[in-house]
Amino acid sequence: MPQQVVKPTSIAGMRVLFVMATDHEYGPHLQARMIPLITGVGPVEAAVGTATCLQELLAAEELPDLVVSLGSAGSRRCQLGGVYQVESVSWRDMDASRLGFAKGVTPFADHPAIMPLPTFLPDLPRASLSTGGDIVGGDGYADIDADVVEMETYAVLRACQRFAVPMIGLRGISDGPGELDGLSGWTELLALLDERLSLAVDQLFDVLTTQGMAQPQVIPAD
Repeated sequence: MPQQVVKPTSIAGMRVLFVMATDHEYGPHLQARMIPLITGVGPVEAAVGTATCLQELLAAEELPDLVVSLGSAGSRRCQLGGVYQVESVSWRDMDASRLGFAKGVTPFADHPAIMPLPTFLPDLPRASLSTGGDIVGGDGYADIDADVVEMETYAVLRACQRFAVPMIGLRGISDGPGELDGLSGWTELLALLDERLSLAVDQLFDVLTTQGMAQPQVIPAD
């Protein structure tokens, strides 16, 4: 998809770039609060879209102070319809174990399989997250050691690390219990999650306005 020209949202003098996979998740409540970068679905689209946008912002001397990856996710551990802060993220597709690397570890890259993220919104529960290129459902959840699954956050984080920009993740649970039954099984709760994610964004605005950037930290790139 064509790369958008997106400027960060200004919050108390700070530049905050919101990143989402698709405008299916970008409903009227979020629209009233910010304009996100829409990258496209999956790790490749998310990495390319985020990195390209950050490079353009760097050239314009408008690199964000914070990136927020947000959208929907699946889970069989977290409450359906709930919104969670991402406290750690991993990449479930990476498996170089035949070469002697632990599953989830990228060969010859100096970062761990599970990377922590800042969590500083006091009223939101926390969850671990697994990013991958597949839609997880049914028995597939048993093979994943994380609370939440989706397709972009790890890729957005790696792009942010290249530009030394801190990132946080916010995810609303759209599916997981039962079997995911086609596109409608994912989209059914997106309107509700739009409203609830917007309340989480309000909390973020409040925290940044009162505390500034004291909390978020950068996890260095390799």
